[in-house]
Amino acid sequence: MSTELKDTVLVTGGAGYVGSHTVITLVEENYKVVVIDNFANGNRESINRIEALTNTSIPCYDVDLLNKEDIQKVFKKHPDISCVIHFAALKAVGESVEKPLLYYRVNVLGTINLIEAMTDARVTKIIFSSSATVYGDPKYLPMDEKHPVGNCTSPYAKSKQFVEEILFDICRIKPEWSVMVLRYFNPVGAHSSGMIGEDPQGTPNNLTPYVSQVAIGKRAELLIYGNDYNTHDGTGVRDYLHITDLASGHIAAMKKLKESTGFKVYNLGTGKGSSVLDVVKAFEKVSGKKINYNIVNRRDGDVATMCADPAKAKAELDWTAKYTLEDMCRDLWNWQLKNPNGFRKINGLAH
Repeated sequence: MSTELKDTVLVTGGAGYVGSHTVITLVEENYKVVVIDNFANGNRESINRIEALTNTSIPCYDVDLLNKEDIQKVFKKHPDISCVIHFAALKAVGESVEKPLLYYRVNVLGTINLIEAMTDARVTKIIFSSSATVYGDPKYLPMDEKHPVGNCTSPYAKSKQFVEEILFDICRIKPEWSVMVLRYFNPVGAHSSGMIGEDPQGTPNNLTPYVSQVAIGKRAELLIYGNDYNTHDGTGVRDYLHITDLASGHIAAMKKLKESTGFKVYNLGTGKGSSVLDVVKAFEKVSGKKINYNIVNRRDGDVATMCADPAKAKAELDWTAKYTLEDMCRDLWNWQLKNPNGFRKINGLAH
C-alpha cells in the first residue's frame, strides 16, 4: 500500500453491506472517504468499526438523498470530493413489488438529486452500483454486457435500469462526465476480520445470511424454493461473489475513471454458478453444522440460472474475482459467530 493520499471519494450508502466493505477497501488503498447514509439499511456501527480497524477518521453524515439541500451541504463542506460511488438505494426485490412508488422515489429521484448536487459542485465522476437484475430472464448464458436489458421482473430492477438510462443520457450531453456502471451478481461473505458483514433487518432476503442464521440456531430451517429446475441438482444456480472481491472491483473502476470519460458498463461476477445445495454443502463444511432445509414450491419470478461473463472487467479493469465459495462461507460464518445479533451487540469487539 502506497503512502500517497489519493482522491477524496463521496460514498453514498457507505454504512450498508456493499458500501462498508468498499469504504474499508478505499481507506486501505489510501483514498480519502466521506460517507453519507440515512441508515435505513446501513448501521453507523459499521463505520465505527472501519475506523477502529484502519485507525482512520471517516466523516459520516446522516443524509437522505431525497433532501437535496443536505447533499449540497456535504459537497460544500468537502470541496475536494472528486468522485462519487453511489450505493444508496432500497434493495429488497419482494418489497419493491409491494411498494413500487417508494422504490422509484428513493432509487430514481434520490439519484437525480445526487446528480444535480454533483453538477452544482462540478463533480463529474460517478461509479453506480447497479445489478444483474437489469438483464431480466437470461436470453443466453453466461451473460455479458451486450445481453439485452429491460425485461425486468421487479420495480427494484427497473429502478436500477432507469438510473442507468439517466446516467447514459447525461454522458450523451455532457462529454466531460465519466460514468462506470457496475452490474453485480450475488455478493456474499464478510470482511476477513469478522468486524463488518451483512446485517439484515428482520428475515434475510438473501440465501447466505439465512443459511448462516440456521447454522447458528436463529432459524429452524432453510426453505429451498424448487428442486425441479434444469440445473445439475435441480436447485437454482447463481453467480456468488465474495464481498471483498466486489469491493476491489470498485478500486479497479476508480483507476479506470481517471483515464476515460463517457459511459461504461461492467459485470462483476465470478463466471461460475453455484446451486442452492452447493451453498448449503459449502457452509456445512466450513461451519461443521448441519443445515436443516425443506424443499417447497418455486417462487414466482425466479429463474433457473444466472451467471456472469466477467471477461470485459478482466480485459479493461484488470479485475478478476479471487475467492471461492468456501472462502465466502468461511468469512460469513466468522462474522456470524462474532456477531450473532449483527451490529446490535458488540460482543467486546472494538467500536
